[in-house]
Amino acid sequence: MMSEPVANTKKSVFTFRGKRYDLNSLPQELKDLVQGLRQANAQVRKHNDTLKLLVVGRQRLSDQLNEKLNGIPSLSDPS
Repeated sequence: MMSEPVANTKKSVFTFRGKRYDLNSLPQELKDLVQGLRQANAQVRKHNDTLKLLVVGRQRLSDQLNEKLNGIPSLSDPS
């Protein structure tokens, strides 16, 4: 006995500017825009994470340089 395939009734809902929409009911052009926006958001998050790592690394390098320069007279120090 063959069973009937179960229809996927789960709705794909997304929120945009405080309003909720059923993604499946939108025209393909709008679905493509939503997908593009999602990809752009993912890239922004990725690059923000990278930027945070770079800031931490830069601070660590600055701290190391400051520590190594401690005791070395600068050109503006009186001799």
